[in-house]
This record gives sequence, structure tokens and C-alpha cells, in this order.
Amino acid sequence: MRKKVDARIRTLVENGVKARHRSIFVVVGDKGRDQVVNLHYMLSKAVVKARPSVLWCYKKELFLSSHKKKRMKQIKKMMQRGLLDPEKDDPFSLFVASTNIRYCYYAETEKILGNTFGMCVLQDFEALTPNLLARTIETVEGGGIVLLLLSSLKSLSSLFTLTMDVHARFRTESHTDVTGRFNERFILSLASCKACVVMDDELNILPISSHIRAIVPLPVSEGEEGLTEAEKDLKGLKESLCDTQPAGSLVTKCRTLDQAKAVVTFLDAISEKTLRSTVALTAARGRGKSAALGLAVAGAVAFGYANIFVTAPSPENLKTFFEFVFKGFDAIDYKEHLDYDLVESTNPAFNKAIVRVNIFHQHRQTIQYIQPQDHEKLAQAELLVIDEAAAIPLPMVKALLGPYLVFLCSTVNGYEGTGRSLSLKLIQQLREQGQKLSTEHGVGSGRSFREVELMEPIRYAFGDPIEAWLHELLCLDAANHIPNIESRLPHPSECQLFYVNRDTLFSYHKASETFLQRMMALYVASHYRNTPNDLQLMSDAPAHHLFVLLGPVDETQNKLPDILCVLQVCLEGKISRQSALRSLSDGSQPSGDQIPWKVSQQFQDAEFPSLSGARIVRIAVHPSLTRAGYGSRAVDILARYYEGQFADLTEDDNMDAHPTGQMKVTAAAAQVSLLEEQVKPRTDLPPLLVGLHERQAEKLHYLGVSYGLTQSLLNFWLKHNFLPVYVAQSPSPITGEHSCVVLRPLNNDDVEVKGIGPGGWLQPFNQDFRRRFMAFLGSCFRSFAPGLGLSVLSPKMSFTEQEAQDGVNSEGIFSGKTPLLTPYDMKRLESYANNLAEYQLILDLVPTLARLFFLERIPATLSYGQAAILLCLGLQHHDISHAENQLRLPRNQILALFNKTLRRLHSQLHKATAKEMDAILPRLKEVTMNPHSASVEEDLENAAEIVKAEMNEKTQALLNPEDLQQFAINGREADFVEALSKGGGKVPKSGMLSVKNIRDKSTGRKEKYVKKEVRKMKGTAGRPAKKAKT
Repeated sequence: MRKKVDARIRTLVENGVKARHRSIFVVVGDKGRDQVVNLHYMLSKAVVKARPSVLWCYKKELFLSSHKKKRMKQIKKMMQRGLLDPEKDDPFSLFVASTNIRYCYYAETEKILGNTFGMCVLQDFEALTPNLLARTIETVEGGGIVLLLLSSLKSLSSLFTLTMDVHARFRTESHTDVTGRFNERFILSLASCKACVVMDDELNILPISSHIRAIVPLPVSEGEEGLTEAEKDLKGLKESLCDTQPAGSLVTKCRTLDQAKAVVTFLDAISEKTLRSTVALTAARGRGKSAALGLAVAGAVAFGYANIFVTAPSPENLKTFFEFVFKGFDAIDYKEHLDYDLVESTNPAFNKAIVRVNIFHQHRQTIQYIQPQDHEKLAQAELLVIDEAAAIPLPMVKALLGPYLVFLCSTVNGYEGTGRSLSLKLIQQLREQGQKLSTEHGVGSGRSFREVELMEPIRYAFGDPIEAWLHELLCLDAANHIPNIESRLPHPSECQLFYVNRDTLFSYHKASETFLQRMMALYVASHYRNTPNDLQLMSDAPAHHLFVLLGPVDETQNKLPDILCVLQVCLEGKISRQSALRSLSDGSQPSGDQIPWKVSQQFQDAEFPSLSGARIVRIAVHPSLTRAGYGSRAVDILARYYEGQFADLTEDDNMDAHPTGQMKVTAAAAQVSLLEEQVKPRTDLPPLLVGLHERQAEKLHYLGVSYGLTQSLLNFWLKHNFLPVYVAQSPSPITGEHSCVVLRPLNNDDVEVKGIGPGGWLQPFNQDFRRRFMAFLGSCFRSFAPGLGLSVLSPKMSFTEQEAQDGVNSEGIFSGKTPLLTPYDMKRLESYANNLAEYQLILDLVPTLARLFFLERIPATLSYGQAAILLCLGLQHHDISHAENQLRLPRNQILALFNKTLRRLHSQLHKATAKEMDAILPRLKEVTMNPHSASVEEDLENAAEIVKAEMNEKTQALLNPEDLQQFAINGREADFVEALSKGGGKVPKSGMLSVKNIRDKSTGRKEKYVKKEVRKMKGTAGRPAKKAKT
């Protein structure tokens, strides 16, 4: 059955097309998908151009069966052949077949960034998050429709208690009850949006959209009458620049007056060619920043700039930038392949993004992409373009600035939720340091700085009601509304901390909304990154609580007090031992309870998660009151509150337990039909602000903070008795800072403390952390400034006289198989301490001495400068030149302090081990000269008698007959004479005679020849002397 559609719906669609404003339709009911066809048909009739494309986002199931998809293919073929009868076929099937629809999972919505659609359909409301809502609505062009399908609902109020998918991440083991305050505020905000209509699945307008009754059709404007003042000014600017090239050609590509003025400002800086200008471009999302930069770079090429560098977090972020560079080339008649070539990245992670453009129209020119950390490659740069500067860590952006023209582009708010503080701090520093930068690089005059801001959107017309509604709902433009302190500025000691009731804060009352916007303004101004999802975390997470620091409140004045400081606290812990042991054994870390799981994992401790604590998620001070003591006052009061120092004056045990209000609203709505339901803000709400005396504090064991480690923040937390227990080894990709966890134990009798120390039961964790941190100072934390490393370690710098007299604990230092210091090391150290050797001789000992000192094993009192030098050289293993740059001291002064440091360390070591060292060192053997008992003459006579006796014994032994018998000759005398006569009576020249030996029968030996030597002896008359030789 056909039914006439309410004319006001058609009027709203047509008005949006005429004004280039978007409209939002909320359809409640299970058959809402059927109305997508009708709304798209109305939009197609109102839009003059082609059928609007559709973005259809869903969670998991599209509810189109495989049979349905086959049917779609058949319908498309029938349409092409002209055989389709619209009167008989399913309208939804025709819609799907004839419309360009982009289906997209919610989890993959990053892929649609930069695309534009005429209609956006959002189903599966339970999967929506604030980030997804903003990201998808942002893709709809002016005049388009956003359609939100709410199925399986009997009333709008049932959304208040609907369980969202994101709520599973908010639940922890000890906090399971989630209250849907964000959904309640979302539904109530729809009534305030003039371009929003809430309907049932038969397109009947619900009472919440009563404002639609007064809608009237907008008049149709044609020709010059249809142009706004800004469009007329843009047209005049284009005509005035038509004869000025290349500016005239480039400005024709601009869509808005703001964008055209930005391009002209860039071209002015380019034409100066002084290389001493910085131009900063800031705008919200969708204002055409990247397009303006691309056109400006095309102008720089036309002006002859040769070396142009572009940087962004990723080359994929430069897709729009390069697209408009090429549009600018087309405007100035540059042809691809003839005048320029493109180079795509071969890195698979960059998805074939353009990384280089080579121009050879007149001379060699290049547009080169570099990664933000490669700032040293900018030596020959003439122009540097930094796109999305807020997404690059601030230290990297500072390093990128130099003696060349710089174009800076940054997003201040939008669906990515980038905080405004990063860009504002950077721009403020550019103003202050411009002169300093130019002086450092030897440029004579100052460095000029210009700011450009784009206000007018391009995708839709200015004043779009959906943009205003979305910004108000998600507090996206809160940074533009930072409140001024109107009343007298109180002293911090006069201020008090108040608990903020979240039921009232997110109730969508006028006063509550103003207070919420002011709180979010402080958040955005104080923190580097804020996303719309943070708002849902604040409102729905059961473990999160909000506090504000206010001055003395004058109850006679009917106005909201000034917010000086905001604290967001998350209760953590109370995890069972079984869960902790399971996590340690699996190596997993469940969501939530960030500090308990992190500490348990780092120290392998299953007891710590059972303690209850509060993590300070955020502390945001009014930007004009920083470093004035208000943050310290808030932290001190919070610690005292959780230690139970504020007496509870109420009889109610649970002041913030007011979820029954939503239950009453839901129950009342169930009794009326959807067309009769009146959705209004609740009236039975508790006070927005509750004094700490009026609320029972949770019993906690510690306060904790997890933050990006910087010197100023670390000093702040150390001042409030927080001790570090963890520093991440890898820096954050967003800020370039290392995440740090600090804890402060609270006075509680539940924890058994062994020993007394300044950190109580937390001291063992801190000591173990310090030992590990010292080991990492030479690797992961080598880039830390010595002052920062010294602050993290917080070593004992001064010792009492008694401690100095007690001396060094030498256990393991000089003894054992592998002592830390040998006697030779002590000798070298002594030589250097007495200025007898250069410092290079003892550099190998400095790491050992530094570790012993920072472990408080050497009670030597040092100054902070001496300790910083010892840490830099000993623990971080830097050289003297690096210490010069870090400490900003001359080399001779650093060497003098270093010598004095080692002299004190050696004095303590020598005092403790002087005797031990003397005993260990090798020595020559000493000879003692004692007088002899006898005189020299007596000693000689005794020695002579001993020698004579020994000689007599040897002589008698030689003359023993038994021994000589073996040399007896057995030959006869006749045999010798006969042998002599044979030789003619003459003795042979050899002096030897040969005779036969006679067989010795007693022994049975054979005969042998016996040779006898015959010598002529004096006085023997030729008679030979007889001597036998066998």
C-alpha cells in the first residue's frame, strides 16, 4: 500500500540541497532499511547532478544473502536490456542495483578518508563510537543525507541502557557496571539539531523532532543572487589576478576565499626568495589545507625553486597534496613526461605512494618526500613543506626547521581529534625563536613569520548545522572556547577539590553542557592528543571519576565557577590472585587496569594486582595558570582524600549511585507508544559538584600516573613523593617520549611493610627499577639528557660523617674469583687522582665506579654537576665532547670536576681496602742477615776436614783389588816377545801389539785378540812398557 510521505521531510532534503547543508535522519524500527530507498529517491530528485553515491557502514553482517546478491546481478542485466518493470519488482533490489554503493566495515573506515559521498547509511548502532560517527559523517558532501538506522528498539529511551560494543573494553574485573550516559546525551542532542529528524520505520516524525514543524522551503537563488559575499569576493580575486602569472592560474583552482588567500600568502613568501620566512597554516578538517599547499608548491616550481622537500607522518598522507601539485602543473601548462616525471615508492608499506617528482621544464628541479626523522638530509633545501605537523613529534618538528623557507600545516580539530596544544605551542615557539634561529645560521636580519587560518569549509557550505551539532556533541571545537578567568584569582591554598557527578554532567542540561565544554577545553589545551572517544570514556567507564579544583564559590552569584584544574582518575586493581597468575603464565595483558598489569609483568609479581589504586589519567590546568601551584594543590588534596583524611558527613554510603534515574525513564517510556514518547533531560538529578566531605572515599593503597617522560613532568611528580617503577624502552610514535609509570604509596594498614624507608612498601620495586634503568642507560636511554637520567635515578648525593666513616661496603668489589676492581686498577686510579696520568688511562673503570656510586655502595658526597658527568661518561658511555654539549660547560671545567669526582671515589675505596691491597700485591722476597755462631777460620777448618774425609773414601774405593781384577791380562810373556819379533824388533807406529788371549776354562770364554800398547819409556833401553787394552 502506498503512503504519502510527510512534506516536511521532503522540504528538509530540498533545503539542504539548496543551501549545500547536510541533513541527518534517524529511523527507529526493524524495517528502517526499506526507507533508505525513499530518502535516496527524494535526494536524487532534489539534486541536479547524477545519482548520489552511497556509503553503507556496518559492523559485521549486511543481511544480504548470497541468493540476494545473485538476484542483484540479474536485475542489473535486466536493467541494461530494458526488461525491468519498476511497478512489480522489489524497490530495495532496484535501489541496490542502480546505485553506486560503497560497503564498508566500521573497522575499516580509515580507507574512506578523503572520499566524498552523497548519502551515508549507518546501521548496527551498538558498534558506533564517537570516532566512527565523526569520521563517517565527515565524508558526506553538502546537500547530502546521513541516515542512522536504529533497529530492535521499542522506544528511544531504551538506547539509554543499550550495551555498546565499546563497553566491553571499559569493564574490568572489579568494575563491571557500565552506565550509558553518552547514548542518553546523544539522543537528547538530536532534539537541538535543526537539520535532524527522528522518525519511525514508516517515516512518521516522532515528538522529539517537534522543531521540524516550523520548517519552510528556502527560496531558489539564481545567478549573482545565489552567490554569498565570500563567493563574490573569491570571484573578484580570481579576476584581479588573471594577468598575474603564475598566481592567476593557480588561484582559479581554489574553491573558497580562505583557500585563495592562503595560496596568495604562500606565493608572496615564495616570490621574496629570501629563504627567511615561515608560513603556518592551521584549520579544522575539510578546509582544503593540503590542496592549498599543493598549489603553492606548483607555484614554487614556477618561480624556479630547485630543491623542494615534503614531509608528513607517512607518504600516504600526501595523496591530496600531490594531486593538487599536478593540478597546479596543469594550470601552468606543465605536461607529464614532457616536463616532469613521477616516482612511486617501492616500499610495500607505503602502498605505491608518490615520493618524488622530477621536473625538467627549464632546469633540474625536484619535489622529494623525506621521513620526519631524516632532518639531516635538508642541507641543500630551499623549501620545506611539513604536512600534518601536529601528528609529528614536537622534537622532530623543531629539528626540521632551518635556514630555508618553511611551510607548516596542521589540523587543530576534527575526527582525528588532534589536540590544539601541539600546534599552538609550536607556533608560539616559532614566534619567539624566529630571531634566534636566523642568528644561529648566520643570517643577518630576523626571520619573518606569517599565520594563515582557513575557516570556510569546502565539502559543504559555511554554517552547516550538522557540523555545529557534531562539534557540540563531541566537543571538537572546545579549544576555541577556553574560558577567561573573570573573578579574582585565588591563592592555591584557598582552592578546594570537588567531585563531579557524571550523571548530571552528561544530562544535557544547559548549565551541565557549559561546564562540560569548559572541562574539555582545558583537556584539549593541555594534552597533545584528544579523540572523541575520550568523551565516551569519561561518561561511561565505571572506573573513571572526575574532580575539579575551584576557588572560593560565591553562592549569591548565579553563575558557574571558574575551573582552575581538572583531574580524571581511574580506579584500578582488586584483581584476584588466580587472574594475576593466569596472566603471568600466559604472557597476556587484559584491557584496563593499566598500572597493575604493567607492574605485575615487569616484576613478575602476582601480589601487586590485588592492591587497589587510582591512576591519574589526566590533570589539566587552565592554560593561563600553569606553574602557579594549582596542579600541586589538586594532587595533594586528592592524596589526602584517598587516605581518608576527609570525614564523611553524609549518612548515605554511596552518593554517586544514581543509575535508577535511567531505569525510571526507560520504564516510563515502555508504557507509551513510540509516537507518543517525550524524550527530555531528567529532572531528578543529584548536584553537579559534590564536596569531598560529602562523599565516602574508596580505600586505596597507592596513587599512580602513566605519562610521557619529560624533565618538567618528572620533577612535578617527584615533588609529590611519587617514585618511578617503569620506563618504556621504546619512545611513543606520537610524541617521541618514553612512557613512564610513577607510584605514590598511601597510608594504609593492609600492606605489610618490611623495613622502614621513604617509599614504604614501594621501595623494593623502586630499587629494582633503578638497577635495571642503570643497565639501560647505555643502550635504550642513551639519548636521555644527563639531568633527566639523574632525576629518574634520584641517587643519594650527600652522606653523613658517620656514613663516610663506615666506609665502602667492599663485599664483591675486591674479593672473589672475578673482583670488580683489582689492585692494578686501584694503582691506576691513584695515579689519576694524583694528577700523574691522563683520564684515558682510567676510562675503563668509570662504568664500574659509576654503578657502585649510584647503588650507594661508595659513600662519597658529590655535587649534582659531578654526578651528571659521572652518569654521562660512566653509565651512558658518552665522551667528553658530548658532556660539553649536554651540560654546556667548557672542556677544562668538565675535566676538573671529573678529576675531583674520581679523587673522592678513590679516597673512599682506598680507605676501605688499603691493607687488603698491600697484602694482595706481589713483592720481592726479603733476605735477613743474622751473625754466624762460628768464626770464619773455624768454619774453613771444619769444611777442609770434611773435604779430606770425602777424598780418602773415594781413593780407597778406587784401589779395591776385587774391582781391579776385571782388568787383568791373560796372555803369556812369550806371546808378547814373539809378536814383537815378528815386527823386526821394532814397535809399530800405532804403538799396539796383537796377541791371542788364552781361553779361560773356568768361565768358558772364547779366545780373543789382545792388543798391547808398547810405549818407549825413558830409561828402559828400548824395553816397551806394558799396558793392555781390551
